[in-house]
Amino acid sequence: MPRWKSLPSELPERDRQLIVQLRRLKDHSGLGLAALAAKTGYSRSSWERYLNGKQPVPRKAVEELAKVCGTDPTKLLVLHEVAERQPPEPAAEPVAEPVAGTGAVGESESEGQGEEAGAAAVADEPSGTRTSGVPEPGVPEPGSRPSGRRVPLRYALAGALVAAAVAFAAGLLVAGGDGGGSDETAQQVTYGPGRTYDCDHAGRKDGAAYAGHSTTVEALVGINGSGPDVVEVQCHLQRHGFDPGEIDGLYGPGVESAVQEFQKARRLVSDGIVGPDTWAELRR
Repeated sequence: MPRWKSLPSELPERDRQLIVQLRRLKDHSGLGLAALAAKTGYSRSSWERYLNGKQPVPRKAVEELAKVCGTDPTKLLVLHEVAERQPPEPAAEPVAEPVAGTGAVGESESEGQGEEAGAAAVADEPSGTRTSGVPEPGVPEPGSRPSGRRVPLRYALAGALVAAAVAFAAGLLVAGGDGGGSDETAQQVTYGPGRTYDCDHAGRKDGAAYAGHSTTVEALVGINGSGPDVVEVQCHLQRHGFDPGEIDGLYGPGVESAVQEFQKARRLVSDGIVGPDTWAELRR
């Protein structure tokens, strides 16, 4: 399968996250652009533009791609909503800097006149009240405006909303984010860097094997993922005789290579991404 072109460097990070997930889903399905065009309401050239970051992806296209690939569109739609809600860049508000000793800047006076007025004001003040025309630390000068750039409230609220949505989407797409792991497991095991985990190779439920870390059968798990779903993948790879390295919950190149070898052995699409088909084989 040909490698994807690099996405444009100026593409916003939130759009980049969405497109990477769409690319992975397409690759995992084994469909080409022509096949996508035949199965959806969008042409081959449209999919080429969407998946290479040349044009924003419509929400309907995201839904149709998920439907064609047989996956729940919820996670992708969260990323799509996050990408759409990027707040506009707030414009800087001009702030008038008060001339020392005057408390305000005259609108029609020249810079030289302002400096002279400030000097005169300092000279007329009683001794001991101020030095060098500089206000005492922490004491605002009467009539002056606070210095610095102020961000309008609506932008601050929009930024907070986007940050919350990004955190929610990241929690869904990072390994373990689909809620597949049991609450009991989450309470008993803490996942993080520098840890290794045990595998319960005897665990079975409804004929499927479970290693005791996640019960998901559909989460997309890939490179740079981390958490209980990755531990589950590593345990099952080990059980099937494919060496994933340390059982540490980190989806690095070694795990990706082991997944690809496993997929080849089971005649699956060898893309290094664990999805529903690979989960089904891992849990045999």
